[in-house]
Amino acid sequence: MAGITFTVGSGLADAGFGLVQGPIKMLIKKQAEPFEAASIRKKVFREVKSTHALENYRQMGSMNGPKPVAENGAYPSTDWAETFDKSLRNVTWKNRFSISREAIEDDQVLELQTKPAAFTTAHYRTEEEFGAAIYAGAMQGKTGIEFEGRKFDIACADGKALFHAAHPAHAHGSYKKTQCNMFANEFSNKALVAAETAMQLFRDDNGKLLSVRPDTILIPNDAMMKYKVLEAIGAEKDPETSVNGFNMNFGRWNVIGWSYLNQFLEDGFAPWVLLDSNLIQNGVTALWQNRVGFSCHSFYDNDTDANVWNDRSRFNAGFADWRFAAIGGVAGGQELKLA
Repeated sequence: MAGITFTVGSGLADAGFGLVQGPIKMLIKKQAEPFEAASIRKKVFREVKSTHALENYRQMGSMNGPKPVAENGAYPSTDWAETFDKSLRNVTWKNRFSISREAIEDDQVLELQTKPAAFTTAHYRTEEEFGAAIYAGAMQGKTGIEFEGRKFDIACADGKALFHAAHPAHAHGSYKKTQCNMFANEFSNKALVAAETAMQLFRDDNGKLLSVRPDTILIPNDAMMKYKVLEAIGAEKDPETSVNGFNMNFGRWNVIGWSYLNQFLEDGFAPWVLLDSNLIQNGVTALWQNRVGFSCHSFYDNDTDANVWNDRSRFNAGFADWRFAAIGGVAGGQELKLA
């Protein structure tokens, strides 16, 4: 069941509007359930519950491991260094529709059905579009986007775009090299293996390996890109050899073709992104911050005699740590070694 909060104001208990409150609530819930089940943004963001206007997300560097000591030796002290932090401020989102007194009097069933359905679709479509706009902006190397007339910060905690050729380590860490998660190579079987390997070698700010395990390929809904990806991973035999050797990518990847990305990318630009779904859902990486969920308030408008339904929610989204993702097929990226 969709987690929607409903409240009903005064003036709706008469024989007209009072009878439609229940059916409209059920229509909204019924329309919401398939959207929630099919949501892509829930797969590419971790939902976190917010309790304040602004939340700060901070990760710690790796802790030093145990050390060998002499017999009856003292325990060595250990510490970890603080890394970059990221703040997300909640944003209020609102929408509204109304049912006229005339529609009730004339028993206009179609209007009573289509308006609640369209209202619910608009809410969940906006969530998907917002999430896709954030990822599409990152794919284009942006640290900020404009969505529905408002500007949003989509930089990572280190101040760089999610995909960057030189992510710095925090000054408090012991690792002094930059790291790259942006590659120029077009998609291929070999490029996929090379990008996966690069991600598996990502280090934290103390230079410790993070055991990143990419398992998901994210692409826009582009026919040729889908063909390339499915050709590379969809058969047991290696598609790039004449002897049809074993294809090490077969059966190892989840593929997401996100149609909502398309509207935010230039025609012909179809990059490919590798994601570690475990780091998304359990790390401080891609964050979808919920303060107030989908809340519907139904009330009687004395000026128009209409039954008004308000949608109010508070949420925001963005990136903290970048090490859950890498992109290929973009200008300015490093060239992966394929041989």
